Amino acid sequence: MQVEVFSDVVCPWCYIGKRHMEQALERFPHADQVSVTYRSYQLSPDTPKDADGTLTEMLSEKYRVTLEQAQAMNDRVSGVAAEAGLDYHLDQAHPANTFDAHRLLHFAAAHGKQAEMKERLLASYFTEGKRIGDTDVLVGEAEAVGLDGIAARAVLDGTDYTDDVNADLSLAQAFGITGVPFFVIDRKYGLSGAQPAEVIRQALENAWMESHPLTMVGATPAAAAASGDGDSCADGVCQV
Repeated sequence: MQVEVFSDVVCPWCYIGKRHMEQALERFPHADQVSVTYRSYQLSPDTPKDADGTLTEMLSEKYRVTLEQAQAMNDRVSGVAAEAGLDYHLDQAHPANTFDAHRLLHFAAAHGKQAEMKERLLASYFTEGKRIGDTDVLVGEAEAVGLDGIAARAVLDGTDYTDDVNADLSLAQAFGITGVPFFVIDRKYGLSGAQPAEVIRQALENAWMESHPLTMVGATPAAAAASGDGDSCADGVCQV
């Protein structure tokens, strides 16, 4: 089973959604047969690599609300994050363009480290207040998950994986995705937003049952009970 997660590394609900998905997988009996791929999505593609100002100021300007209202938005999402076991420090967050971070995620995927890289970048931004638009920071985070720092810097200094990021962005557009996180299961089921773990688990169950239908061997239980060909109970009558 394939789960594709469209998200951005500066999206607070995406980190929460990631935790909820992980919790859902812990309760899903076929989790070892689920492949999770993180797809690129940019909430603010016009943001500079290292923007000036605070996250609160950026939200105030973007949504045309007061600073107090923007702070209340941050407080609310921080509270939900805490319920998911995450420690947000949005007062320390530095808005940044995430295109290079997404290129780094594709580089990490090519070396079997995408999940670790995704977690590291999210924690760096939301908990540690690191400037993830900065190349030196990104290289350090790549090294933190066991990737070669020299190779990571070569990727970030060039244009490697640009086409991969753009392909993800085009795929999101084709799917009609306008907000993240967005979960696509087997290219059949779509879940928008940081859904509760139980909702995600149920979607996984539905997708699994559809791709693994039960095949009956011999007569149906009802037919076997009616004919006496099998020991079973049906319609309140037990054949013994």
